[in-house]
Amino acid sequence: MAALLDHKLIVVTGKGGVGKTTTAAALGLLAASEGLRTIVVELGDQHRLARLFGAHDDPEPGVEAELAERLWSTSIDPNRALREWLETLGGRVSARVLGSSSTFQYFTAAAPGAKELVSMVKVWELVQGKRWRKQAATYDLVVVDAPATGHALAMLQSPSTFAAIARVGPIAGQAQRVSELLRDPRSSCYLAVAQGTEMAITETLELQDGLRRTLGRALHTIVVNGTLPQRFSREELEQISRLNGSRGVTRAAARAAVAVHERARFQRNQIARLRRGQLAEQPAAGARAADPASPEVLSIPFMFEPELDLAALQRIADQLGKKL
Repeated sequence: MAALLDHKLIVVTGKGGVGKTTTAAALGLLAASEGLRTIVVELGDQHRLARLFGAHDDPEPGVEAELAERLWSTSIDPNRALREWLETLGGRVSARVLGSSSTFQYFTAAAPGAKELVSMVKVWELVQGKRWRKQAATYDLVVVDAPATGHALAMLQSPSTFAAIARVGPIAGQAQRVSELLRDPRSSCYLAVAQGTEMAITETLELQDGLRRTLGRALHTIVVNGTLPQRFSREELEQISRLNGSRGVTRAAARAAVAVHERARFQRNQIARLRRGQLAEQPAAGARAADPASPEVLSIPFMFEPELDLAALQRIADQLGKKL
């Protein structure tokens, strides 16, 4: 199995609110520190990474902004990406004509998966050693901060859907090339971010199943974010529990300690459930041999910070570097 950072494309997804963007940014920092020219891609006119790295103004959509040494970010605007794509198909004039056509705009808004396809075409272009624009930089690694699970699966499936519908012509050909990238385990891989909650673990198992069903692929790595440490032994916990009969601050502290211990125990049980679920999965027919039979499951400790800053992000990157 290829190491995570050996791929050209890493797609990061998972349940909403579990730390996908943080993990994608930390992966970008880690890859850059390993000497890889890396770009982290946000979708839907998001600029969270630029703000995290201290930018006061949001970069324009489509601009590849340098965040740190060997690390860039960009936000994909489907309309701008569509104009770039059309220019490669028929030149600047036809791109302007089609892009300003109300009928064409209606089609791209109404056709199921059209905007998702355009975004994935742009991701494909970022991966290439030869870009659409001659002066555009090239990258060793592209990390995509993808939408939450259900939307991400629809986005990943859109190239295959359009290739099947169009069948022939430039759109079908481009959609097929994107689909091949997403299905190639030597070039692309999939990372799920979860938390130690029942709902997040269930959604991660569903993501694994969805990837196998739609792309014949498997998750490469699962990052369980925000895990709490096991601070007390059984004997220590029994001693703390006896303090529940105390009064005032002592009683409140004992209850808080027991509550945190129980939450950490619940998280460990959910991670164990995740591992059992992954081990129980059998490769689907046509699954790629280079994908792992069971993804590597990594845990990232909870950051006791009032607000995530660049220093905390670097600590997460260091944690990932130790475990990958």
